[in-house]
Amino acid sequence: MADFIRARSDEQKEQRMAEIKRVTNELFAEHPYHEITLAAIAEQLGWSRAALYKYVTTKEDIFLEICSDKQDEYYGALLTAYPAGSTYSPAVLTEVWVEQLASHRDYLNYCDLLFTIIETNSAVERLAAFKRHYYEGQDQLIARFAGNLGCDAAHASKLLNAVYYHAVGINGWCQENPLVDEAVKLAGITRRTVDFREEMRDFIGMCLAHYAVGA
Repeated sequence: MADFIRARSDEQKEQRMAEIKRVTNELFAEHPYHEITLAAIAEQLGWSRAALYKYVTTKEDIFLEICSDKQDEYYGALLTAYPAGSTYSPAVLTEVWVEQLASHRDYLNYCDLLFTIIETNSAVERLAAFKRHYYEGQDQLIARFAGNLGCDAAHASKLLNAVYYHAVGINGWCQENPLVDEAVKLAGITRRTVDFREEMRDFIGMCLAHYAVGA
C-alpha cells in the first residue's frame, strides 16, 4: 500500500477528493453500484479505509460529488450548444439537445441513482451544498430556454424536467444488464429495446410543441 500523507491545505484536500472521485468513477464504469464499497475504493487508491474516512463517511458522499461534476459538464455543454439569442427551429434544437444528452449518458447513469439511493445516505451538509448548486444550474438553464424560446420560466422548467426525467429512464432501459438478459431468456420472452437517440428525439419534439410558446 502506498504511503498516505494527509492533506493539509485546501488545495491538497481538493486533490485528494479528485483522486477519490476519479477512482470511484472508474469503478462505476465497470461494476454495479452495489458492488462498489469504501473498502474497494480505498484498495484501488492504495489507501487504508481509515485514510479514506478522513474525506468521506459513505460512498454516497462520493457519488454525490461526482454527480455534481457530471451535472456541470452537461449543463455547460448544453448552454454552449444553445447560446443566448439562438433562434433554432424546433427540429434543430431537438438535434442539438439529443446530441448533448447522448454525449453525457454517464451523467444520466448517476442520476438514475440520485433520488432513491445517493441522496438517502449522504451527509446533510454535502447534500445541502449539492442542492444549492443543482438549483443554481437549473436556474441558468431555465433562463436560457425561456429567453430563447419566448416562453415563461414555469413552462421552461417543466420542459427541462420532462426531458431530464425521461432521459434518465430511457437511459436506464437502454443499459446492458447480463442478469436481465438471462432472466428474459429464462422467461421465454424477447426483450423490448429502444434506441436512445430516436426515443429522445421524438420526446423532445413533443415537449417543445407542448411547452415552448413560439418554438
